[in-house]
Amino acid sequence: MRFITFDPFRALGIPDVTYIKPELIFAKKDVIKEADWVLFPEYWQVNLLHYVWKKNIFPSINTYHLGHDKVEMTRALQAFAPQHLPYTLIAPSNTDVEIIMEQFDFPFVAKEVRNSMGKGVHLISNSKDLKDYMGRNEILYLQEYLPIDRDIRLVLVGKKVVFAYWRIGQQGSFKNNVAQGGSIDFSPVPREVIELVEDVASNLGIDYAGFDVAMVGEHPYFFEFNVMFGNQAIVQAQVPLVKYILDYVNEKNSPHPPKPLAPAPSPRAS
Repeated sequence: MRFITFDPFRALGIPDVTYIKPELIFAKKDVIKEADWVLFPEYWQVNLLHYVWKKNIFPSINTYHLGHDKVEMTRALQAFAPQHLPYTLIAPSNTDVEIIMEQFDFPFVAKEVRNSMGKGVHLISNSKDLKDYMGRNEILYLQEYLPIDRDIRLVLVGKKVVFAYWRIGQQGSFKNNVAQGGSIDFSPVPREVIELVEDVASNLGIDYAGFDVAMVGEHPYFFEFNVMFGNQAIVQAQVPLVKYILDYVNEKNSPHPPKPLAPAPSPRAS
């Protein structure tokens, strides 16, 4: 198959792939239209690739649209699995502070709607923190604080979680992101969390993402999912991500997909 990519790093190792600089999308239109798949386009490209040029894109259009920011993904999760989402308020910045305080006790969490790797996430401990956050953001994204010191990152490719691990926050920090100093723990993760992520992803049409899930007791809560997630743990664990991507697009491309040469190992689960 012929592949086009706009992200050479995420497509590294995929055979028969041609890299095109994103700004050359119109100049290279004929080459793109001849390709079987377009891999990892930028968000501004996906509508014209999918709706106008009718290209197969990976990740899927659903993945891009629902994963575009925290508002889109949260509303999707609220609609499909509200019992697995921390209590969340999305509101304009001119919302009355008293309305917010009727719904939250200190501390709670405030996030920027388009940020990742733990950036733009704030612990709101008092009214001054809240007013400062409201003054910097046009859209308020407020969420109850969960009493945890770790969460789970689950990497999904196609229809399956292919890798899962714990992220443990530094002492005194409420962020577990590896980019924010969190550590990686490859201990088994609960099987029910893997099944939950696969069910949600299947129903929402998401086929490539890093899902972040917190456990409060035995109950899982989604924080978010990221399309362009970090790969430090993937590299450390030598997860064959390219193989999983190729298996999936080959399966999508064929009415009678061949069996994979070797079974993909399941993520460790308790």
